[in-house]
Amino acid sequence: MKKTVLAVMVIAAAAVAAQTPLTPEQALDRRGVGERAEGLTFSPDGSRLAFTVADPVKGTARARAIWILDVAGGAPRQLTFSGRNDSSPRWAPDGRSLAFLSDRDGPAQLYRLDLRGGEAEKLTDRKDAIRAFRWSPDGRRIALLMPEPKSDALQRRERDKDDARVEDRDERHARVWLLDVATRALTQTTTVNWRIDQIEWTPDGRSLVATAKPKPDSDQWNERIYSIDLADGRFSPIGEPHRPIGSVAVSPDGQTIAYVGGRVDGPLPHDLYLQPIGGGTARNLTAAAIDQPVSQVHWIDNESLMVAVARGFASELAILGRDGKVRPFDRLDVNPSQFARSASGTVAFVGETVTRAPELWLKSSAGAAHPVTRFNEKWASMPIATPELVKFKSADDVEIEAALLRPLAAPQSASPRSPVPSPLVVLVHGGPTGRWSDTFEPWGQLLAARGYAVLYPNVRGSTGYGHRFVEMNRAAWGGGDFKDVMAAVDWAIAQGIADPNRLGIGGWSYGGYMAAWAVTQTSRFKAAVSGAPVIDMASEFGTENESAYDEWFYGTPYEKLDGFIRSSPMTYVKNVTTPTLLLQGADDETDPIGQSQQFYRGLKRYNVATELVVYPREPHGLREEKHLLDRLNRIVQWYDKYLTPRTPGTGPQP
Repeated sequence: MKKTVLAVMVIAAAAVAAQTPLTPEQALDRRGVGERAEGLTFSPDGSRLAFTVADPVKGTARARAIWILDVAGGAPRQLTFSGRNDSSPRWAPDGRSLAFLSDRDGPAQLYRLDLRGGEAEKLTDRKDAIRAFRWSPDGRRIALLMPEPKSDALQRRERDKDDARVEDRDERHARVWLLDVATRALTQTTTVNWRIDQIEWTPDGRSLVATAKPKPDSDQWNERIYSIDLADGRFSPIGEPHRPIGSVAVSPDGQTIAYVGGRVDGPLPHDLYLQPIGGGTARNLTAAAIDQPVSQVHWIDNESLMVAVARGFASELAILGRDGKVRPFDRLDVNPSQFARSASGTVAFVGETVTRAPELWLKSSAGAAHPVTRFNEKWASMPIATPELVKFKSADDVEIEAALLRPLAAPQSASPRSPVPSPLVVLVHGGPTGRWSDTFEPWGQLLAARGYAVLYPNVRGSTGYGHRFVEMNRAAWGGGDFKDVMAAVDWAIAQGIADPNRLGIGGWSYGGYMAAWAVTQTSRFKAAVSGAPVIDMASEFGTENESAYDEWFYGTPYEKLDGFIRSSPMTYVKNVTTPTLLLQGADDETDPIGQSQQFYRGLKRYNVATELVVYPREPHGLREEKHLLDRLNRIVQWYDKYLTPRTPGTGPQP
């Protein structure tokens, strides 16, 4: 009898848990696996895999540790326990040790951990953070990026609070240094104050390949690919690709550089190029063969490479030959993000979907892909809304793809064939050269759990649909992309999903721009949340970092001011009637705080219901636990206040 009662109690508890809406605290309680570009790496013989695992954010930071997996079998085990940020693991060429970066004692320094046992040893002890490092092919040296030490005069001025700074001239960019692993001697190799973004050794160990900006004070893209002579620190140009560029990789024979770059200067690295290391013209390998943004370039051998590809809401891996032919990787049940490949052909990747939290997966050359970790296993029972991929035509017949979350707590109807429409919130991604993908997104999930339908449209300008689609909102923010948003709304209403009288919009960065723009153009939305938005495009251009991105879209306000004015929500703020919540990091340099402040002041002038919430110390993406929770709670409360979602059994709302 007791067993029966206990079983009933367990079943009842499970039913209650299934009906409990997702909370903001739960939404943040996820572990990240290999989140950064150097988060996964195979040992030279392919028998072991080192990777990073980040704990959920606590306080003001996330603890990140290095783990190791025996590829042949066995459970993964944790290697570092600093409780701080241990990142970028890289194997020594002999496979006996791992070097990594850690901020356990202050600014990130270089450590080495002997895999035969013992504590991690500190290889550098400087006052400046090390930004990146690479082992030499023979394992005797490590090249690293770090600024020069501050001069005695500068240190005295800082101690005396005489710390005025001359913009650009006083910027301390990283130099290349060489560390002798045996003696710990650290030697500065380069002296010019260029901005160096990436370094890679050539196989002969005589030089480095680097991407660098010779004019880091310029507001325009000017990076090139260089060879750095380690004997004298001299930079020799190899190629001048279309910018921006990234994911540089040197072929095993040292004859070719692969990199991801643009087709013109801007707006993002999109295609894979092959550049002869001796100079000459680079060849675009993917414009015709794939025409989707590629990343994470890995040479398999001198004739083939492996890359990650963004395709619509999905992600995939692909193998490319020098001849441009594409061999798709095996179809996967999850979307791969970071990946690594061993010499034997085993591939490790982080796999996830909206409903499957990130885990580490392995796929041997002959076997099927399978997960090998259970860091987020509790998410299998979380109340998550499963997205439906839908397509619809926009105003000018452009096809738009979107993901739909139906409300988990949907209002009931007397007839299953006549569903009761729900309040709808349209969420717009950042970018605009970004995209919504098949991964967990907390805003929409929290809303779906509380009776909202949520729509994620990949409007024109999004990546994953070909380069032409990216170009479709050039010099036209608030044009076709806004029509795509409204087409999404009209589609949801026509399908009986959305209540036309309870529509909301929201987003962050470019999504914040689109939310602000929408409420200046229509009164159909009854609530808006605009996070870190662009409001006045001309003042944004003059105060943001990396203004070259906006220059690709509009030129400069010094010469083409009309376009900046025409596409700025500030120009039309007097039209707004929609209650609008503004969320902003105080230290945001991507979309500075003045943007939100301008819109807030304008909304107040015209008596629009509004709030501006400023998060101290926060950059463009919020980092602190209390701020992240506060943001999620405020978002839900704002929509609840103005859209009042129905819950089962409550009947129609006035």
